[in-house]
Amino acid sequence: MDLPDTAGDPTGDPVVTEGCSAGPDPLLFLQALQTLWSTRELRQLREEARRGFAALADPRTVLLDVLESSRGWQQKGPSLEAWLTWELAHWLSAQPLPGLAQGSSGLKQLQARAVRVLTESPPGLVEPLVSIFQLQDADRGPLLTHVHRLHQEGKFKEAALLGLKLRLQPLLDVEKMSSPLLLQDRMALAQRYVAGFPDLQRRLLALLDSWCQPGFDIRVVARQFPQVTPLRLERLSPGVLSRQVLSLLERQGLDPALCPHAVAQQRLAALRHLCREHFVEGSWSRENWTEHVQALVGQDEQLQDELRWWLASPDNQAVAAQCALDLSLPETQLPASVATELRRLKLQGRAAEVRSESRRDGYYQLPIASGDIHFLASWEDLARHEEELLQPGQVLAVDLEWRPSFGTGGRPQASILQLAVKGRVFLLDLPVFSRPVGGQVSQAFSRLVSQMLSDPSITKLGYGMSGDLRSLGASCPALAHVEKQLRGSLDLLQMRVADKPALGRGEARGPRGLSLLVQQVLGKPLDKAQQLSNWDRRPLSEGQLVYTAADAYCLLEVYQALCREPARFCLSEDLARSLRPVNSERPEAWELPGLQEASASPWPNTATPGSSQGWPSELSPPSRPGRGSGARGLSQAVWREPVAEKQDTAPEVPVRAFRAVCDSMLHGLARSLRCLGADVLTLGAGEDHRRAAEVARQEGRIILTSGLPYHKARQQAKAVLKHFNVRVTPADIFSRCQACNCDQYLKVSKEMMKQLVWLGSQREVPSSTGDEASPSADLQEAGSAPEEAPESCTHDLPCRWLEAADLQSHAPAVLGNGTRLQLAGVPEGVLQRPGPRPFYCCTGCGKVFWEGSHLGRITAHFREVLEGASRPCRPPPCPVSGTL
Repeated sequence: MDLPDTAGDPTGDPVVTEGCSAGPDPLLFLQALQTLWSTRELRQLREEARRGFAALADPRTVLLDVLESSRGWQQKGPSLEAWLTWELAHWLSAQPLPGLAQGSSGLKQLQARAVRVLTESPPGLVEPLVSIFQLQDADRGPLLTHVHRLHQEGKFKEAALLGLKLRLQPLLDVEKMSSPLLLQDRMALAQRYVAGFPDLQRRLLALLDSWCQPGFDIRVVARQFPQVTPLRLERLSPGVLSRQVLSLLERQGLDPALCPHAVAQQRLAALRHLCREHFVEGSWSRENWTEHVQALVGQDEQLQDELRWWLASPDNQAVAAQCALDLSLPETQLPASVATELRRLKLQGRAAEVRSESRRDGYYQLPIASGDIHFLASWEDLARHEEELLQPGQVLAVDLEWRPSFGTGGRPQASILQLAVKGRVFLLDLPVFSRPVGGQVSQAFSRLVSQMLSDPSITKLGYGMSGDLRSLGASCPALAHVEKQLRGSLDLLQMRVADKPALGRGEARGPRGLSLLVQQVLGKPLDKAQQLSNWDRRPLSEGQLVYTAADAYCLLEVYQALCREPARFCLSEDLARSLRPVNSERPEAWELPGLQEASASPWPNTATPGSSQGWPSELSPPSRPGRGSGARGLSQAVWREPVAEKQDTAPEVPVRAFRAVCDSMLHGLARSLRCLGADVLTLGAGEDHRRAAEVARQEGRIILTSGLPYHKARQQAKAVLKHFNVRVTPADIFSRCQACNCDQYLKVSKEMMKQLVWLGSQREVPSSTGDEASPSADLQEAGSAPEEAPESCTHDLPCRWLEAADLQSHAPAVLGNGTRLQLAGVPEGVLQRPGPRPFYCCTGCGKVFWEGSHLGRITAHFREVLEGASRPCRPPPCPVSGTL
């Protein structure tokens, strides 16, 4: 078995005190274990240990004798004592001892001794000691003292984990324990810390909410914890925090009124988004915009001031006056120029038309009469059409609508379920059919929908159907697992089409997602003006009825067009087979032809961006989960399969000359491309594609936008390399840091690395809390048997050796440029391997790398790319692994 990540000297002999429990001689037992430990006969070591545990009257006493008498386990590296502690914890979990009763004096004595050991032990021994000696029930005084000492020493993570494992949270100050964790970007650990304690959860939310106040300076909090180096304070901005707070409120089922500042921040962001969409993009109808703004602003003075600021813009006087008229704003609250325009509009007695008939003619027109649109608001209504909806062998389009929340808290509840068959559309009023939960109507509705979706003879068409069904399940609990019942479906989101380039400020955006698909297949896009209207309003307006019917019915017409002319869309003549849905989590995507040349990009030296516009954190777009409106579609200039002619004529690009910028959804793609030597930057969480455009212009980079969710990063990387004809050789692999994109390394000898690890700060042991991922799937746990690389393998990156002059004299683990080497990820076992293999450190972020098996896996995954290199390549070097 792999040894746990613990402290100690693998060759140190344990010293056993007298007074061990009756039974076999504990000294002989430990000597036998020491012999097997020195030879690393792990299988025999485990068998011998478990035989000894079973024979000893109380192995816990023997373990304490060993730990109290030897201090080798307190040092760095594997030790028999630490291994024995873990092994005993595993053994006791399978067969508990019948010994001391809870609260007995004997158990208390053992716990007191174990607590003294715990206060001196490294983090890796905390979990087994707590388990073996039931320390969660021990005397709280010494344990609390130890937690406070860890916190005072700046070991905030260790203090929180110890308090969590010992269930000490109610006795500790949650604000004091949580604040440094949040500053260190350990939100997940802070949430685990308060899990199961409703009062502490509320206090954590109150703390986060206090940080969402307007004008709050997080640096004030950071100064209270000088041991913390907050690297990502931008992730603690009020806008970002407010979204996290509202997400926590929803998961915990708490009242948003508990966090007024977070709610206010999200409402402010929603208003800014609405105003930007209306005044800058011009993408909202007056009716829908006015209704949402009225509901959002109400009597809130802050939002009223924000709205007046938008109305005061000199570029929007006419539009602002029309908005003021629609919102019935008093002239005294408006700028003089807008008030003048408002009076002119009132004298005219009418407002400008929202759109002309000629503009309406430019959109897809619903081919059925209004009488064939049926709004079903009772079980009697639905029962009359049940037979028609369940007709075997038919094609049925499925869609869903819900009122957008604009990020103001809570999952949007589905409002309308659209079901379209040939010649008719049925609009189901979901609030009627889903409530009350468990009622007779709700159960009957759920049975009908389940029967319809599970019948493989009915072809179900959708666009982003998976997301729609998840939203349906969230609104109707009886349908929570309906996605798993789906049979005979076809999601047209899998049809990949080339999105139009993003347009500049003030220009209307082109069609995206389903609207673009309809345009490519049927000739005209969908009119999406009603998409973000209030779908909870009853009765629906005429425009809403037509829109929601068209949104579903167009799927039928797209499908029919594909059936009529399969060759036009590069489909086989056996259309049923080529479009047959595959019940798989990762279906193969297919795309429309005739789109090999993407539209001209407004940015130089870039691939055409996808239609995902990106939004700053304060202008978050409305949430439409499951939609393929372009926000999840990678630019097809990158993702579509390039035509042969283009592939043959495109100039070959060395990977080290390939430069790109990825959006915030493509960190995995960025890491894969960097791993192969490409120069790839990534956008931050709060940056949008306008920032990508700026970087692309300034640095001559290609823009890569978000890919479809079922594409793995390595699949994405292969598609990018193939499309741009990028040549990769084995020498390029790991020539650039995957974490930070730096291409400057320093080579470190094994002896110097040992000195740096020894001089560096105490190593952190990865916890089992799920708070953080292990540094690399390629790493061994410190203390386990190290992975051996072949002696003949050498991976010699072209870089110079690290010298003492490269390090700061007062901080040996810090480079002269201020970069701290990340030594905590270097396992002791790697340092003890035979041979003079060097280490490499990235001068940009301090990551440390060493020989291992990672490169072998990389070359295997990208074999076809490497084999496609036009010039001969030298044999692959030895694998390099590290804290990637």
